[in-house]
Amino acid sequence: MDVITAHLNADFDCLGAMVAALRLYPGALLTFSGSQEKGVRDFIAQHPDYLPPLARAKEIDLDKVSRLVIVDCQQAERIGRFGQIIGRPGLEVHIYDHHPVTADSIRPTGGVIRPCGAVSTIMAGLLRERGIALTAEEATLVMLGIYEDTGRLLFQPTTSDDYLAAAWLLEQGARLNIVANSISQDLTSQQVSLLNTLLKSLKTTAVNGVKISIAHAASDSYIPDIAILAHLMRDMENLDALFLVVAMEKRIYLVARSRVPEVDTGEILRHFHGGGHASAASATVHDLSLKQVLEKLEELLRIAVSPRVSARDLMSSPVKTMPIGITIAEARELLTRYNCNAMPVMAGERMVGIISRRIVEKALYHDLGEAPVTDFMHTEFLRGEPSTLLADIQAYMVEGNRRFVPVFEGAQLVGAVTRTDLLRHMYGGRREEPEALYDREALTPAPKLRSIAGQIERRLPPATIALLRELGSTADDLGLSVYAVGGFVRDLLLGVENLDVDVTVEGDGIFFAERFAAGHGFRVRSHPAFATAVVIRPDGAKLDVASTRLEFYESPGMLPTVERSSLRHDLYRRDFTINTLAFCLNGDRFGLLTDFFGGQQDIQERVVRVLHNLSFVEDPTRVFRAIRFEQRLGFHIAPHTENLMRGAVRMNVLDKVGGTRLLNELILILREREPTGTIMRMASLGLLPSIHPSLKLTPETERTVREAAQVLAWFRLLYLEDHCEQWQVYFLSLCDRLKHEEFGEICSRLAIPGRVVTRILGHRRRALGLLDALQRRLKHGPPVRNSEIYSCFHDLPLEILLYLAARTRYENVRRCVTLYITRLRLVRCDLDGTSLLALGLKPGPRVGEILAHLLATRLDGEISTPEEERRLAMDLILRQSAD
Repeated sequence: MDVITAHLNADFDCLGAMVAALRLYPGALLTFSGSQEKGVRDFIAQHPDYLPPLARAKEIDLDKVSRLVIVDCQQAERIGRFGQIIGRPGLEVHIYDHHPVTADSIRPTGGVIRPCGAVSTIMAGLLRERGIALTAEEATLVMLGIYEDTGRLLFQPTTSDDYLAAAWLLEQGARLNIVANSISQDLTSQQVSLLNTLLKSLKTTAVNGVKISIAHAASDSYIPDIAILAHLMRDMENLDALFLVVAMEKRIYLVARSRVPEVDTGEILRHFHGGGHASAASATVHDLSLKQVLEKLEELLRIAVSPRVSARDLMSSPVKTMPIGITIAEARELLTRYNCNAMPVMAGERMVGIISRRIVEKALYHDLGEAPVTDFMHTEFLRGEPSTLLADIQAYMVEGNRRFVPVFEGAQLVGAVTRTDLLRHMYGGRREEPEALYDREALTPAPKLRSIAGQIERRLPPATIALLRELGSTADDLGLSVYAVGGFVRDLLLGVENLDVDVTVEGDGIFFAERFAAGHGFRVRSHPAFATAVVIRPDGAKLDVASTRLEFYESPGMLPTVERSSLRHDLYRRDFTINTLAFCLNGDRFGLLTDFFGGQQDIQERVVRVLHNLSFVEDPTRVFRAIRFEQRLGFHIAPHTENLMRGAVRMNVLDKVGGTRLLNELILILREREPTGTIMRMASLGLLPSIHPSLKLTPETERTVREAAQVLAWFRLLYLEDHCEQWQVYFLSLCDRLKHEEFGEICSRLAIPGRVVTRILGHRRRALGLLDALQRRLKHGPPVRNSEIYSCFHDLPLEILLYLAARTRYENVRRCVTLYITRLRLVRCDLDGTSLLALGLKPGPRVGEILAHLLATRLDGEISTPEEERRLAMDLILRQSAD
């Protein structure tokens, strides 16, 4: 008999994987090993028709089980009564799990164990590979498992396999409305980010045979409802006991969850002045750091996870004591003799106090060696009994900074628990430093400074390196600190070529620029209002120099007010963390990288992250820059940053941005090598209506934009000398479905210069009319001659022509446009007006008419040589004379 089961307190991932497993093991009994999560119980009650028949675990005859299929679990103690038959001769055990194998894992005879976001993903992949179809109900159950364990495909452990499995389940008919209604409430972007950080620091260690998991994180702002994250992490990772420690603002928040009786979370967090019950508790700490809380929690856990251990198990006996009548000097002699750090002071058989080596040494320092020990001993102490729990003893020692707890049976002193006894129990007598229960590396912040001099030497041309060192030398002479900053540094770390150097100076940037330029024969153009200058070299190359400064905004969308400030403030005013890096150019610190805001990590993780929550409100154009960096660098916008972008769009903050600033950002986007993806991203974030209410990415507009990319790629391959403003081609394509008056409005909104408007707007209406006429002619009329094509297009700008080639859906029309661009527009007559007059033609309009006729015949291939052209011209002139 085959039986399919999962761990106790089954979640949706268990349910989905079990249902999928039933397809792989037809005829097997499906059973829960114990209870189910509340969400699963609610789902079963609401949708009983979704589930196949379930057997009751306690009614299954274990002797008849020949194959046990376990999903989402590898521990015998977590599968209820089925754990009794693990290891039985002849029993097949197939395990399907996405958690790592540990020392206490069941050794399977079959199944699949590999990392991914959910075990339901593994099961769906196996079904897909074997061509086994699912019903819509089954697909929905498996999808529930994936969505719960991956946090709707957003949690850190999520893999591409999870997405592929979800896509396949959708094809099988999975009902997302049922999934959405059944999964617990959505996480905010801040909670998702915090959850990913917690998962990275999560560490599980066995203490006294019980697995303890600790995760920690820090956040500058308060994030509510972290208890939800504890629940998710416990279920996602199948954890016995989980403790979350999160530093937010000026407090440390602890949340604990336990599934095992050995870990009483309420009792443990009581020592942090928290509360709760055995399986769930929380606490808030005000006066300790994150590291201190973690250290205290570790000490507590090493004792409290085994509540059966008491003072009787650890106390030392007999106890060395000292009589009440001795002096401080004599007390030190006894402490040294017996190598003790503390001793009870006895009045006969009655204990009256405790004296510690620390107090004795302090008294001797003050020349109090002859004073009686009773003057300085502790007279208040914990009177332990053999049954006193170690959690109480440990709390007394830690919170009271004590080293010694006497143990009594009645009035008789029978033993003592010292701090050494406590440590020996906690660490099993090991002399080496024990492994911490929490992730120490994740707690230690990355250094803010490191040298990238080697990368500078390897990745920059010698001329650029020389320029940077000359800037540093000038700064040294002036007693200033100078840094390369921004995108130049970012691209250097990415290995992307960027020789556009930006420099910032801690001090007067204009004064520095003037002195540097004077020493090298360069020119300077300064802007005192912004504390910036541009150094112009003889070859025309420019170097931007700025004073370190901070910026504040009087109102959203306005240009900032600038004040001098520190390097840290200067970097904080920038748009994204990846652009906040700087390296020093001064001689003794050349190449030393400064990273205040985690820019290096975000570059490594390929994330575009905003520095603060009001960034897009203060400067809405950063919305466009975020998308531009994401698409150009192949990064992804951080979830919280994207949420802030959407919020800024909803608040219509872009309406407050001047047209010129908006146009500049749009031009930068449309000048990117491949801006198509950026345009699609702008549309998905709702940015296009912010430029004009009628601007939308319809399927037809999207087709035109994509065709524009193909046409421009073709044009670049021609290697023609003609200059083409690429951004204008994309702009025309993006605005393709706008009416002419709407196109005029968007040009006005963006403050497009008059000469550009004349060049584009003035020709757009006529060009579209010509395109329609040409399409009708090619479809219904006689063949179009080359001279007619030339006549249509000869006075249109190149950008308009490329836009027309992208816009048309007819290949024969596109061939006409490309023929004109590649060949017809380059055709010229050998004769000109002066030549015709020399041949005897009288001045007048006839000169232009004959030249047009000559060009038309050349275009149509009726003449091809200078001699033929001359004969035709003579013939036309003679006809005029005859007339």
